[in-house]
Amino acid sequence: MATSAASASGVKVSGGTGGKYGFALGALTSLFFMWGFLTCLNDILIPHLKAVFTLNYAQSMLIQFCFFAAYFIMSLPSGAIIEKIGYKRGICAGLVTAGLGCLLFYPAAALRSYPFFLGAFFVLASGITLLQVAANPYVTILGTPQTASSRLNLTQAFNSLGTTVAPYLGSIFILAVSVKSAAEIAAMPAGELAVYQAAEASSVQVPYIGLAAALFLIAAVFAVIKLPQLEAGSADPETGKEEYDPGGAWGYRHLKLGVLGIFLYVGAEVSIGSFLVNYLGQPFVAGLPEAEAARYVSFYWGGAMVGRFLGSGLQRRINPAKLLAFNAFAAAALTAVTMSAGGAAAMWSILAIGLFNSIMFPTIFSLGIAGLGKHTGKGSGLLCMGIVGGAIVPVLQGFLADSIGIHHAFILPLLCYLYIAYYGLSGHKPRLAEEVK
Repeated sequence: MATSAASASGVKVSGGTGGKYGFALGALTSLFFMWGFLTCLNDILIPHLKAVFTLNYAQSMLIQFCFFAAYFIMSLPSGAIIEKIGYKRGICAGLVTAGLGCLLFYPAAALRSYPFFLGAFFVLASGITLLQVAANPYVTILGTPQTASSRLNLTQAFNSLGTTVAPYLGSIFILAVSVKSAAEIAAMPAGELAVYQAAEASSVQVPYIGLAAALFLIAAVFAVIKLPQLEAGSADPETGKEEYDPGGAWGYRHLKLGVLGIFLYVGAEVSIGSFLVNYLGQPFVAGLPEAEAARYVSFYWGGAMVGRFLGSGLQRRINPAKLLAFNAFAAAALTAVTMSAGGAAAMWSILAIGLFNSIMFPTIFSLGIAGLGKHTGKGSGLLCMGIVGGAIVPVLQGFLADSIGIHHAFILPLLCYLYIAYYGLSGHKPRLAEEVK
């Protein structure tokens, strides 16, 4: 029999039993894994499609632009959908949409059309956006407000597990056959080139059909399981105190600064991940072939996974905002090292950034929706809109790489990390917009 309960933050829970959320958190964790896996596969497809369609760096970053632009365009509509049909049905709709996006990779490869691939990325990301808008705030309010950042870091650790596994499997199934260089492609006869491009493009078909099947299966599971119904409270996760209501989500300064924080964090993380295969292939760094470099990308995302498991425990003892600032300064320092060094130092410093990226997204997110009360749903949508940074920052870094070189283009993520450090030190503190006018 369904019961109702209330957490320390004033969150009302119905459809659960005795306030125990273990099963709900476990089910939601599978979603974090899947969208992490799907997002990180982009890092493998970028160098693959760059060679297949003979793209420059800026053109290849259109993959991330289309993928993360979906967050900007679809976040607020996703919030409206969830308000209308509920969290559970919203999750199912997101899974089905993402599955349909995966299926679109088959005709995109058959037609050897880069614009079709970009459209498939957009549909896939639209489904993931709906999942993000539903699942992130759901996790933060499944328990006491003081441990919201810790819970979200724990579930995001499984997101990082997906991003860790994806590059390795992608290197096996998508980059198994060595991609020819631009010079080799230019020298190929037209007929041979057409056959080569068809074979390379089609190598993504079977993996994405399998992913579509997995997404449809998870959607079927969520359609039949029971999840508690939640209403967000209005307490600050750091203090547990109730916050004022300024009349709208945009009235909260810390939310607006948090949206910018998410924008810059995702932009920095995605930029680094997108360039890793090409960066590790540079003679002055490691000179690795693409398939081998793709395996090293797992260290970057694996560091984020380890950091989130550690961070989940640390944030129960250390103020989450202070830990966020520390990690941001560490990531900025490592970025500076990779820009000023070469060889093993450049390689391992850029890979180590993943460890310090770990807690940034869930911590900024939980601090950003602190004390929003009835505006939590809209605040979540606004924060997810900030994920569009993954569309814009990599393209800007692509232009920088084309103009000043891939080595020095990392100045852009370095600046992003410095802002995140500011947010952890000061910008996250809940203050109404009118207080700072």
